[in-house]
Amino acid sequence: MQILVVDDDPEILDMLSRGLKFEGYDIKTAMDGENALSQFKELAPDLVLLDVMIPGMSGLEICREMRKVRDTPVLMITAKDAVTDRVAGLDSGADDYIVKPFAFDELLARIRAHLRRTMPGEAQILQFSDLTLNTATHEVRRGENLIELTSKEFELLQLFMQHPRQVLGRELIYDKVWGYDFGGESNIIEVYVRYLRSKLEGIDRTKLLHTVRGVGYVLRDPVNFQTE
Repeated sequence: MQILVVDDDPEILDMLSRGLKFEGYDIKTAMDGENALSQFKELAPDLVLLDVMIPGMSGLEICREMRKVRDTPVLMITAKDAVTDRVAGLDSGADDYIVKPFAFDELLARIRAHLRRTMPGEAQILQFSDLTLNTATHEVRRGENLIELTSKEFELLQLFMQHPRQVLGRELIYDKVWGYDFGGESNIIEVYVRYLRSKLEGIDRTKLLHTVRGVGYVLRDPVNFQTE
């Protein structure tokens, strides 16, 4: 599996490269946005480790440009751990983030979790109401409309479609979609549910994802906004 590591600090770049190569990954590196995007387009890596604080083109801008090309998992590395900073990273298209300083074992665990979810497997077609999800092609349709989702949005929707009409709690969603605990203060689930609602419910204004206050979220039969 090939990983593109983007960081302008030579020492961090060398440390990550040596550590990841030791674990058996094929590592490519870049120290600026232009080189990172060039390699991303040419090599199509399986995952990107992207530092937020890159001179010139920021990590957020690089991530947005990468999202225009393909839906490769992007794990952002940042020294900022405020909720607003994390939300900015997710809004730019990142799938995950890890705050400096971090334990290398935790980084490896997160990399493995993302790579497992992108490995090809047996195709499965999930359907709920007029919503269809193909696990092999990653195509999602509502009726005849094709819906573009990021990898994390897709995983979250897949979880809901595998358990329709069941209320899923936050801890279960963390475990199944992210594979680790973000911490009680994180609002990452709320952020991604909002993304999904915007994409799924903006077509004909019928609501599929519902909030069960104090418990979690549930995929239920369509409800028209006008009747709520």
